[in-house]
Amino acid sequence: MSAAGLLVERDGDVVTWTLNQPQTRNAISDEAVIDALVGAIDAVNRDPSVRVVILTGAGSAFSAGGNVKDMAARTGLFGGGAHQQRVGYQLGIQRIPRAMDTLEVPIIAAVNGPAVGAGCDLAMMCDLRIASSTAFFAESFVKLGIIPGDGGAWFLPRVVGQARAAEMALTGDRVDAATAVEWGLVSRVTEPDELLAQARELAARIAANPPVAVRMTKKLLRESSRQSLDQLLELSAAMQGIAHQTADHHEAVAAFLEKRPGRYTGA
Repeated sequence: MSAAGLLVERDGDVVTWTLNQPQTRNAISDEAVIDALVGAIDAVNRDPSVRVVILTGAGSAFSAGGNVKDMAARTGLFGGGAHQQRVGYQLGIQRIPRAMDTLEVPIIAAVNGPAVGAGCDLAMMCDLRIASSTAFFAESFVKLGIIPGDGGAWFLPRVVGQARAAEMALTGDRVDAATAVEWGLVSRVTEPDELLAQARELAARIAANPPVAVRMTKKLLRESSRQSLDQLLELSAAMQGIAHQTADHHEAVAAFLEKRPGRYTGA
């Protein structure tokens, strides 16, 4: 199922979302695109058979973020006075980080080209990132005299650390793919024609594991930046109690002892 601005494809237990507005370099500030992304997240959360999501962009860009032509025209998200714009952000593009934070399965950003402004932040909302050699990242809001209104000041430091996040946000400068992998912003850089194949291979390696344990591991990784050690240990103990009761755990132990691949059902 696809929606305006977002192509949704499924291959087994892996779903691929493609931002599909190459004419705007996959801007994500339009209401239709926001609705499509939020709806796709909700659909995955309601489908336990989905194990991994891949997010990429159509055409030469991953996402240009906000539509600068709309900014100039002061339309859509960027229309009205200060109060209207505040509410517009809250009910508009800020729905994306809130929804992404609820996504239960791992999501891999396959960054095929420029990831700029909110497009950079969208990549930071993902659990893993791999990039084409043609990609670059720019936390470029300041270049337009605005700030990261979509939560970038929360996501970016958690990926690259406070110092590098500050450098990116305060200069707005581009970070090329080679620097991105050096900084840990992405885990690997590929040739452009190999990007999706490598994203699918990574997704397959994740999807091969017991899906309940994968979802709970993602949850713990997200919570680790928000909770104290004691709180995280308590949550880990509770989740571990659940994990030990799953059929997939017993299958994983049996497969390990019998030296064979596990066959996991999500039970």
